[in-house]
Amino acid sequence: MATQQMRAPQRIKLYRWRWAGKGPNGHRVSGEIVAGHKTEVERELSGQNIAVKSIRRRSGLTGGVGKIKPRDIMLFARQMATMIRAGVPVLQAFAVVADSLKKPAMSALVQELMNEVAAGSSFSDALRRHPQHFDRLFTNMVGAGEQSGSLDRMLERVASHKEKIESLKGRVKKALYYPAAVVAVGVGVTVLLLTKVIPQFESLFHGFGAELPAMTQMTLAMSDFTQRYWLWGIGLLVAMVLIVRHGVQHSEAFAYRMHALSLKIPVVGDILDKSSVARYSRTLATTFGAGVPLVESLETAAGACSNKVHERAIQQIRENVAAGQQLHFAMRLTGQFPALAVQMVSIGEESGALDAMLNRVADYYEEEVDNKVDALTSLLEPFIIVVLGVLVGGLVVSMYLPIFELGTAL
Repeated sequence: MATQQMRAPQRIKLYRWRWAGKGPNGHRVSGEIVAGHKTEVERELSGQNIAVKSIRRRSGLTGGVGKIKPRDIMLFARQMATMIRAGVPVLQAFAVVADSLKKPAMSALVQELMNEVAAGSSFSDALRRHPQHFDRLFTNMVGAGEQSGSLDRMLERVASHKEKIESLKGRVKKALYYPAAVVAVGVGVTVLLLTKVIPQFESLFHGFGAELPAMTQMTLAMSDFTQRYWLWGIGLLVAMVLIVRHGVQHSEAFAYRMHALSLKIPVVGDILDKSSVARYSRTLATTFGAGVPLVESLETAAGACSNKVHERAIQQIRENVAAGQQLHFAMRLTGQFPALAVQMVSIGEESGALDAMLNRVADYYEEEVDNKVDALTSLLEPFIIVVLGVLVGGLVVSMYLPIFELGTAL
């Protein structure tokens, strides 16, 4: 029973407390503190020489409420690395970091880790109990740091790795979200014109008593179709998105096909491919450089890839390396990695500097992604402007053509 309690400590509940009182100089002060109990708030304020007048609980915040983002985990790793490097004991470092974090959910998570370590768990074992926040790379690096006595350096490596990965994710999102947002705005403006503006002209054209130009008739037909079926169109679009999302989440084969299809999209597919190779190289370099065995490092790298095609290829590489093949040869057999990356890995294996070469591969392809995103953005801006100009301008011209012809006839 005692062992079970050690492995599953009670989940911390945090609350937001609103307090008011008088400071050392007699002035009225007030504020908010996140804590588990009222006595903790009173003790904190007493330490600040504040005479408490009232303490009121505002809202409950369990440790799981609130979304913990990768940037929060990165900040936690950096703070813990700084504390441990300064010679602060791990438990005390947990307490200081928990007090410094502003996000209640993250503060609760750190306090849970502190309780688990205080109950006898190692740092890495405590992290493994929270896989939704700490991936295999994080736990493996911390475990290696505990064994080698270089925990601060390993935490710093984890933080740097996550920072670079998040930066790469941001560039890829920029490549995907910008054109999607502009196209969505263009489609919205077109639908608005077809459903609200053009019907006003249609009532005007009924009184002309003459045949309308073909372009105007086509626009009016489009307007009539849009007015009748725009709700069905939105419903169909939402349904398609939900079906694809459900398929990706629940079917490994469907997810693989969708990811393979995404790599074939012009320009965008190249960006996704290079970003996935960069993430694989960076993760493998970080874990292998920390002393984690290559086979285990490959398993961690497979989980860090954002594409199922590369993930399956890395799993194949892992099996081949475990069977005795060299890494660069196993990479070449998959056919999913660029020749440059394979050649640089080969040089790294021959020279005994595999982690350094993998980091260079990651740097190269991250720069390639950055250049591709900038080029895509530069090319898309004039292209989208021209397309939207032709589309909206065509609708406007088609509506004014009958008026121009009427003026000519008069």
